[in-house]
Amino acid sequence: MTKCEGRQVILAPFLIASLRHCVIASFRPRMLDLITVTLASLFAGFIDAIVGGGGLILVPALFSVYPNAVPATLLGTNKGAGVWGTGWATAQFAKRVQLQWSALLPAAVAALVGGLAGAWTVTLVSPDGLRKALPLILIAVLAYTLARKDMGRTHAPRHSGHAQAALASGIGLVIGFYDGFFGPGTGSFFVFLFVRLLGYDFLNASASAKLLNTATNIAALALFALKGHVWWHVALVMAVANVIGSLLGTRLALKHGAGFVRGVFIAVVSALILKTGWDAFLR
Repeated sequence: MTKCEGRQVILAPFLIASLRHCVIASFRPRMLDLITVTLASLFAGFIDAIVGGGGLILVPALFSVYPNAVPATLLGTNKGAGVWGTGWATAQFAKRVQLQWSALLPAAVAALVGGLAGAWTVTLVSPDGLRKALPLILIAVLAYTLARKDMGRTHAPRHSGHAQAALASGIGLVIGFYDGFFGPGTGSFFVFLFVRLLGYDFLNASASAKLLNTATNIAALALFALKGHVWWHVALVMAVANVIGSLLGTRLALKHGAGFVRGVFIAVVSALILKTGWDAFLR
C-alpha cells in the first residue's frame, strides 16, 4: 500500500461520517417543515369542513415554512391537499343531509367553469382592486348575519325545480370565478349566498357549499398541475391530514347543527376581515 492509499483508507471513515452528518442535518429541518404544514392542513380541513376558510390557515403556513418557494407552487400545493378534504366532506354530508342534487350538480359544473375563467382572467388583469374591496364586502356580510339573528337557523328553501337550479348555478358561476381570480373566503361566500338567496339553514348551506368548493378546487388544481406548480410529495401528505381534519369537522357540524355552524361562520368571517384588511391596507 502506498502512502497516498493509506491516507485515503484513514480518511474514508471521516468522510462517510461527515456526509452522514450533513444528510441528517438537512433532513431534520425538511421533516420539521413537513410536520408543520401537515398539522396546519389538519386544522384547515377541520375548519373547511364546518364552514370553509381553511385556506386562511394553510396558505399562510405554507408561505411561512417555504418563504423562498414560487407563490404559484405553494398555492397549487394548497389546492392539492384541500381538494381531498372538501371532497371527503361532501361525501360525508351527503350521507346525513338531503342535498338538492338536481340544483347542485349543474351549480358544481358552473363553479368549475367559473373557476377556470377566473384563473385565466387573473393572467390578464390584476386583482389589486378586489383585494382592497374584499374586507369591506366581508364586513357587510358579517354585519348582515349579526343583524339577522334568525338567519340560517331553519331550513326553508325559497325555490325549487329549475328556479333553484338556475339560482344555484348563478352562485356557482360567480363565486367560482372569484375563487379562480382571487380566492380568500370562497367557502364562506358560498355558505352565505345559499343561506341568503336560497333559504337554506347553515348546515345545509355548508354541505352544499362543499360540493361547489370541490369543483372550484379541481379547476384550480388542474391549471396548477399543468403548469407544474404542485409539490405532490408535500400535497399528498397534507391531503391525508386534511381528510382526517375534514372527518372530525363534518362530524362536529352534523352533531351540533345549524346554530353551531352559524357561530363558526361568524368567527371565520371575522378572522377573514382581519387577515384581508391587513393584506390590503397595512402590509
